[in-house]
Amino acid sequence: MSNPFILAGCGKMGGAMLDGWIESGYADVGVHVIEPFAGAVDRFAAASQVTVHAAAEDIPNGVDPSVVILAVKPQTMDEAIAPLRRFVSPKTVFLSIAAGKTIGYFESKLGSEAAIVRAMPNTPAAVGRGITVHAPNANVTAEQSTMCGALLSAVGEVVGVEDEGLMDAVTAVSGSGPAYVFLLIEAMAAAGEKAGLPADLSMRLARATVAGAGELARLSEEAASQLRVNVTSPGGTTAAALEVLMADDGVQPVFDRAIATATARSKELAG
Repeated sequence: MSNPFILAGCGKMGGAMLDGWIESGYADVGVHVIEPFAGAVDRFAAASQVTVHAAAEDIPNGVDPSVVILAVKPQTMDEAIAPLRRFVSPKTVFLSIAAGKTIGYFESKLGSEAAIVRAMPNTPAAVGRGITVHAPNANVTAEQSTMCGALLSAVGEVVGVEDEGLMDAVTAVSGSGPAYVFLLIEAMAAAGEKAGLPADLSMRLARATVAGAGELARLSEEAASQLRVNVTSPGGTTAAALEVLMADDGVQPVFDRAIATATARSKELAG
């Protein structure tokens, strides 16, 4: 990027992305941050690459951004996006990380000529372990798509898709997915306590086990199914537990219902 970019919203996700851009050098072209709550941007006060504005109207007219990143809450998007329409041009792409806001929504607010990328990151982005799926509209050039992918990669893995229709299921699996993993930790810890472990020890074991297994899955070239087999000795304790978890009424049908319900809810919110 040769031109600066604009970040509208510097909450947890926006702040995590800005951290990544500063560390990676992407912010060296200059970042104009729109954030009305001063406390949210205090930690960037010493960053020479960052200029903070309380409102979009405060950005000087001469600013010609390569990218406008929309990281405000979906319920405040109508108000936030209106003053940003002045930046619509073939040289500027709008990158949204707002859950449930479709490309059609942004085209209705910015105009059919706007280049728009809809993205769905997840909260592990806060520690550089997120994964983001993004989809473009027809106005986005290959260069702009690559640029958006690079910015998103500052906080984790990135996957580009052409079909925006996949985003509801993406939201259900990865966007909401961290909550399922945290629930798993809670459930394992509670079950361990019922089996006789002290509560603090059971929670420590559950947290470390899920975190360690996740890192092993991330680094291993083997499929998750094979990693499961590797841990399972015939007739052992793991096999006994898996007989329960993999039964016809075990975790798979529960996850099937959960993902289907979350996907349907994402479609409702987008509609």
